Amino acid sequence: MKNNLNKIYDFNEKLLEIAEQAEKNCMEAFRRIESIAEYNGLKVLKAFSDNKVSEPCFYGSTGYGYGDIGREVIDKVFAQAFGTEDALVRFNFVSGTHALSTALFGVLRTGDKMVSITGKPYDTLEEVIGISGKSGNGSLMDYGIEYGQVDLLTDGTPDYDKIEKSVKGAKIAYIQRSRGYSLRPAFTVEDIEKMIISAKKGNHDIIVMVDNCYGEFVEEYEPVQAGADIIIGSLIKNAGGGIARTGGYIAGRADLIELCSYRLTCVGMGKEVGCTLGMNREILLGLFFAPDVVANAIKTSAFASELLSMLGFECSPRKDDKRGDIITAVKLGNEELLTAFCRGIQKGAPVDSFVTPEAWDMPGYSDKVIMAAGAFTNGASIELSADAPIREPFAVWMQGGITYTSGKTGVLLAVQEMLDSGLLTL
Repeated sequence: MKNNLNKIYDFNEKLLEIAEQAEKNCMEAFRRIESIAEYNGLKVLKAFSDNKVSEPCFYGSTGYGYGDIGREVIDKVFAQAFGTEDALVRFNFVSGTHALSTALFGVLRTGDKMVSITGKPYDTLEEVIGISGKSGNGSLMDYGIEYGQVDLLTDGTPDYDKIEKSVKGAKIAYIQRSRGYSLRPAFTVEDIEKMIISAKKGNHDIIVMVDNCYGEFVEEYEPVQAGADIIIGSLIKNAGGGIARTGGYIAGRADLIELCSYRLTCVGMGKEVGCTLGMNREILLGLFFAPDVVANAIKTSAFASELLSMLGFECSPRKDDKRGDIITAVKLGNEELLTAFCRGIQKGAPVDSFVTPEAWDMPGYSDKVIMAAGAFTNGASIELSADAPIREPFAVWMQGGITYTSGKTGVLLAVQEMLDSGLLTL
């Protein structure tokens, strides 16, 4: 590592020595990550062959999109890869939040109740639900949908006893797999299964909905295979493999997918319409690459966690921890270190490396947010990025790395920036 890197970048020699040891420490973790990627890659390949993906599936449609075989095959491939009955995969989803909103409005009706059993949902979903923002904007609460919440225990684990009691009479039990801007661990499929057991014990008919963003292909199984009824995610995160330029998916029970499709288009048409405008090829190619790209992101994350831990920072998860998503959270302790870290990540980007990230009032967030990301697709967090709200404890959430080489280099540049700024010594 040392000789190759310093032929191209001017890294601190001591930093490279520590990084070399950190990478050696990660070798066993890397082997586990690659084994999971191999299993998931075979699973995806089988879904492609079973559903007869062919070149005509790549052709785009216009107008109403009647008879778009590519659109229909994509839904089947995603459903099989995720172990679900059906899927709704569309480039029309502008973000994971949009797909989640579509699913919630698609399934819930006036008088229904949803209960978030993993505490407060991600910031951008608050206005969708109605727990923040103006009344009358068209949130779930504006439509007479009740919201309840089961907070996590102080150690960040689910309160299983309270889940069982709180879901009585509710229609949806909502699980956020990833941590959002919190320092609790991301939930594994095993964790999710335990939550589902508690929820179904309290309400046998409850629909379990999982925000699966950042979690696809991190493990060998997806939440529906643990009992969830519906999962939702973004194609510019894991499932798009760094290829899809936009889009999202909803996958799960066929009856629920039909309701969601009515919300996305209109009642009576649902999945039968919607032109694809030439996007089919990249959605399929992205899914095909996804297991290996996710593995690269996790390897980058494990390396970052080990290196920064060796430098004295608190990281979660550690390299050997079982992961539920691709993210590593690093407590940097103050705003100066946080912004320096993000500047360094930006310098390691293949796109816009010359840009200096600054905190700004980002729509949907209550605090100023700093984001370092130089990506081929704007906002694609499967590509190396780091972001954080400017608030205590000044932690940064780092994710992505479509290749391990570029991801590792970006992490080293982040540390080098802290060194060059005089904020860190070795």
